[in-house]
Amino acid sequence: MNATPPRPRLVKTVDELRGILDGVRRSGRRIGLVPTMGALHEGHLSLIRASKAEYDYTVVTIFVNPSQFGLGEDLTEYPRTLDADMDALTGCGADLVLAPSDEEVYRPGHATWVEVGAGAEPLEGRHRPGHFRGVATVVLKLFNMVGAQAAYFGQKDYQQVLVIKLMVADLDLPIEIRVCPIIREPDGLAMSSRNACLSPDARQQALVLWKSLCLAGELVEQGECDTRIIAERMRQTIAMAKDARIDYVALVDPDTLEPVDRVEGRTLAAVAVHIENTRLIDNCLLKAES
Repeated sequence: MNATPPRPRLVKTVDELRGILDGVRRSGRRIGLVPTMGALHEGHLSLIRASKAEYDYTVVTIFVNPSQFGLGEDLTEYPRTLDADMDALTGCGADLVLAPSDEEVYRPGHATWVEVGAGAEPLEGRHRPGHFRGVATVVLKLFNMVGAQAAYFGQKDYQQVLVIKLMVADLDLPIEIRVCPIIREPDGLAMSSRNACLSPDARQQALVLWKSLCLAGELVEQGECDTRIIAERMRQTIAMAKDARIDYVALVDPDTLEPVDRVEGRTLAAVAVHIENTRLIDNCLLKAES
């Protein structure tokens, strides 16, 4: 008879978390961290498996961070599915889940924030003012709560990872940042917790994000290097979805996120699009043949 897969331990306070992890560290085990906002999908589970492969003990955090949502954004509609998330985590390699309340993370009188630099200003920063201030603050808090040796993030949130890497370097944080590939549905749509908010029709329309990125790759392979031409063709592809509203289509330096005129070497193609009432992002790295 097969044994029941192990279910991770669920804790909701930092004191309980630290009590458990003190014992983990005393036993000589090394800790990996996977920060999430819940509504888990295969993209999240791939991060957990990557942590499990490299570290002895994996902590998953589930916290819908209010400080990274701006006025009019989807904080109240963001899916909260803790019971289903715990089921998804059973047997996948997670050892412990921290699911704190807003009050546990932001205690009364909380007044300290991480101010982020130039890497947070373009793209998402331009369209979501204050977003990365909230991201960097909560991620720093989670790093301090857990004290892991490494944290795992997905490439889909490319700019977020870049901002976190800069914060780690600037503040001399003793943690490694691991970046794992985007996990996609069979039809190419990048897995996202927000996909659950899409109607069947919007779900089909959302494929234009991936189609636009594939087109960019094809154009570069064919020798097109002018980013204005590539971006315009990408916009035309996205506009084929009747309910699409573009925030940005950008071709930028992958290290600085500064716009580039030509695809030479590695270039990041990034898109942010509203489909009906759901905002989706996606990206890919392009490389021109030398």
